[in-house]
Amino acid sequence: MADIVLRTRNLNKTYFGKVDTPVLFDVNIEIVRGAFTALIGPSGSGKSTLLNCLGLLDPQTSGEIDFDGRIIDAPDVNELAAFRNENIGFIFQFHYLLPEFSAYENVLLPFWIRQGRPAAEMEQEALRVMKRIGVAQFRDKAVSELSGGQQQRVAIARALVNRPKLIFADEPTGNLDRESGRSVLELMAELNRESNITLVMVTHDREVALQADHIYELVDGRICKYLDVAKTGKAEAARAIEDRSCTIKPPAGNGA
Repeated sequence: MADIVLRTRNLNKTYFGKVDTPVLFDVNIEIVRGAFTALIGPSGSGKSTLLNCLGLLDPQTSGEIDFDGRIIDAPDVNELAAFRNENIGFIFQFHYLLPEFSAYENVLLPFWIRQGRPAAEMEQEALRVMKRIGVAQFRDKAVSELSGGQQQRVAIARALVNRPKLIFADEPTGNLDRESGRSVLELMAELNRESNITLVMVTHDREVALQADHIYELVDGRICKYLDVAKTGKAEAARAIEDRSCTIKPPAGNGA
């Protein structure tokens, strides 16, 4: 039986306004602890909206999110922010580093937000993570002095420093050149394998998706395919995600 760190049950999301816009419909997924899960689908399919709901940045309209045994049901905003800071790391297309701070200070931000000035051991942990990510030599540089790939590596270090249960990445190489993007993706794959980090990534790149352990495909806000790559095999998984028919339905409780 797989160890599930996050599960959704009939998750729906609608944006309300002059014209109500339903985006997600009865989404049921399971994220396996320590695994790499890819979310794929065409532009406008709801991938980023789903990631924001899973990452507790945007509340679902209905349905349930079970985060490691805790049902997330619109708790106090401050409590939810503290829960995110302790349990979740985020990596986006844009690094969202603060330009007035050095690379090292940006990595330390989750500690500062969580409990004020970091203790010496936390500062050492930040340096350890920066060394592993390959940016310790830039610790005192302003982020504006770094290349795009270096900035994204600093953002990865920031996401990892609190040792979160889950890392969510939304097209993390979308703003990078091909070589920098490949380097960042290889680093994230290494971290997933070496440190048992649970990684959920939105990507439009099907070659990247095939590096994942599990693949969910969204079309028009609905899960139309689920693939367990180890069970399916990469060759069959590649054929499946090139098939646009969306006839492969994830069974309820897929046991991924």
